[in-house]
Amino acid sequence: MTGNIEAIYVSANHGEPKESIPHAELRANVGLIGDRYAGGGVVSIIEAEAVEAFNESTGLSVSADETGRNVVTRGIRLNDLVGRTFRLGGATLKGFELCEPCLVLGSRLATASVRPHEVVKAFTHSAGIRALVVASGRVSPGDDIEVRIA
Repeated sequence: MTGNIEAIYVSANHGEPKESIPHAELRANVGLIGDRYAGGGVVSIIEAEAVEAFNESTGLSVSADETGRNVVTRGIRLNDLVGRTFRLGGATLKGFELCEPCLVLGSRLATASVRPHEVVKAFTHSAGIRALVVASGRVSPGDDIEVRIA
């Protein structure tokens, strides 16, 4: 099972929009260096295909950075990585839970025609995963995602 990294986003401070970066360091027990959540050792990841499906089902034009996730992937089903170890570029991660959507995300993405609870419903079970960085490494868009067979 393989896929690749499509984009990487960070936000240094609460309330600031995510910014696309050309490469990043994922550090074990810290997370994504430069992101406001660094320190917890966790990275959030979402499938580009899930964002596209969300837009198709709602008629919105949400970009991947608006979901609040750090890494956008293509070509791999992230839900299948919960409980599994995988390589993300040069780093090793272990998926540990789904990033189920909440009303904060729903309210941020809602419009006059798509209410917050409809955003949550459309992203349920497809809003990505959270993964613990277990071995440090550098990641860039275009890098492969490789799942270890165990």
